[in-house]
Amino acid sequence: MISFADRVRGVIFGTAYGDAMGAVVEKMTHARIKEQYGRVETVRTRWWKADWPEALRLGRMRGEGIVTDDTLMTLALMNVYCTERRHLDAYDMANEFVKEIAFRPRYIPEFGREALILDRLFYPEKHIYNRHVLANCEPREGGSGNMVNCGAAMYISPVGIVNACDPKAAYDEAILFASGHQISYGLEAAGVLAACVAKAFEPGVAVQDIVDTALHYAKDGTKRAIHDVCARALELRAEKEDRSRVVQALHEAIAPYSPIGDDVNRSIDKLGIPSNHYTPSRLFSIEELPMALGYILLHDGDLTEAVKDGASSGRDTDSIGVMIGAIVGAMQGAGAIPADDIAALEEASRQNLQTQCDRFIEAATAIIQQDLAYNERRQQLLHSIKIKAVEV
Repeated sequence: MISFADRVRGVIFGTAYGDAMGAVVEKMTHARIKEQYGRVETVRTRWWKADWPEALRLGRMRGEGIVTDDTLMTLALMNVYCTERRHLDAYDMANEFVKEIAFRPRYIPEFGREALILDRLFYPEKHIYNRHVLANCEPREGGSGNMVNCGAAMYISPVGIVNACDPKAAYDEAILFASGHQISYGLEAAGVLAACVAKAFEPGVAVQDIVDTALHYAKDGTKRAIHDVCARALELRAEKEDRSRVVQALHEAIAPYSPIGDDVNRSIDKLGIPSNHYTPSRLFSIEELPMALGYILLHDGDLTEAVKDGASSGRDTDSIGVMIGAIVGAMQGAGAIPADDIAALEEASRQNLQTQCDRFIEAATAIIQQDLAYNERRQQLLHSIKIKAVEV
């Protein structure tokens, strides 16, 4: 039996593992990854931009086990739970979470020095600071006006942990909290991913159970995208060694919901040209979550194979890897991640992941125990007013 503590470590180390694996090839197409790397096989891989003058000028580095903002934001959210020791909502995004990312320096692996997480964040995540600190917005409206992306989903797994075995509570809390950051299908993905992580804590849960949970809670384009990508993944199980065919098929499945495709870079020639990319829509979906679930299903829960293929599929590869690692890590515990890669993560990223996990496990356990005590008291009260049990 895999313990709660080991499953938590599986989520966090799985997040860092998927992050570091995908970070070395982020924004590359699958064809370029195949040509240069074949497939990303280990976190000890050299970054494709390592020798670029721009990277050297900015003092940024990836590869060899270095994690990105996906992991740093996950750790920041864990710290909020450790401080507050209760469930969260958008007001906690506006308060303690902003303190974590914008006012408390920590070691940033890509910089190789101490800095604020905010200094590292992409603009849609800097939006948190702009809205809650500079604009002093109503916290639940913090996501308003943001670019719709996977930025909230990529760090939301701690919400699934504190709601272990209760996917609905995880979905609801993730939506409440992440509404301070994201909107539309970016917010929806955060809720669905949290639900998947919570479901993954159930003993004996199967991969199809995770997908069914995602489909149960997902709405609109997110639901349809997950359905279509996962259906194609199931069809391709017998052909999973033909990785280029798999990538092509899954990209075709996600295209109606995320039409950006391989054109993920921004350039001056695109300015002024109308587009619905990254704008609110009930028909669209981020591609990272459906792709992650597709690869988990394709490999029937084999964490390392799913991460390797997901991280090598192109585009937003670090976030795809993160979502695979978080979900399957919850199912299988930290033992599913290669020990050599965990050592490389700890050495290169210097985040003391084991220590942070231990601290968070204690806080998450206390929150869950509070929930259980509340539920017991509620049952007693309902019994006292003679509510009849409903057979399920």
